[in-house]
Amino acid sequence: MRVLVVDDERSLVRALRRGLTAEGFAVDVAHDGDTAVELATDREYDAIVLDVMLPRRNGYDVVTALRAAQVWTPVLMLSAKDGEHDVADGLDVGADDYLTKPFSFVVLVARLRALVRRPGRERPALLRSGDVGLDPATREVTLAGNPVALTARETALLEYLLRHADRVVGKVELRDHVWDGDGEDLNVVEVYVGYLRRKLGRAAVTTVRGAGYRMAG
Repeated sequence: MRVLVVDDERSLVRALRRGLTAEGFAVDVAHDGDTAVELATDREYDAIVLDVMLPRRNGYDVVTALRAAQVWTPVLMLSAKDGEHDVADGLDVGADDYLTKPFSFVVLVARLRALVRRPGRERPALLRSGDVGLDPATREVTLAGNPVALTARETALLEYLLRHADRVVGKVELRDHVWDGDGEDLNVVEVYVGYLRRKLGRAAVTTVRGAGYRMAG
């Protein structure tokens, strides 16, 4: 398995390279964000270990650039930034896992192997269907590139529909995931779909009679 290790702390990179090589990984290294993007887009890796604070381009920007380039290699962020918002930011931009420094090498290897075992799939940081877009990190919704103001519940409904845009989503499923289940009447789903259509256009969400709703592609 080939891994890209990205960190500007060269002594740490040398130690990681020795340890990962001993564990059977083939290891490439980069010491800045621009080089990381160049390597990860030109070569195929099984996983990327990525520091957050990097010269030239930080780790968040690296992940954003890779996902925008349709590079879905699993990313384990490795950082001394251990605040809950730091972790949330890393996962929101498209990273797959986050480990704070100082860390256990045994745990890092275990997490890397777990990432590699996962089936490959697209994990876009930005959700889009047709002219409708949603940034889950900022909760910003756009229609043909222009911002649209949605309530928190409308945004949650839109996010669920966008994350399942490849299929029809039933009313019960929407109620259970957006409104926490049995406490709400199913009619609330119809009402909020109506709100979305009013703000995003009637064609944004289509009704599949007897089955539910889906985003118009």
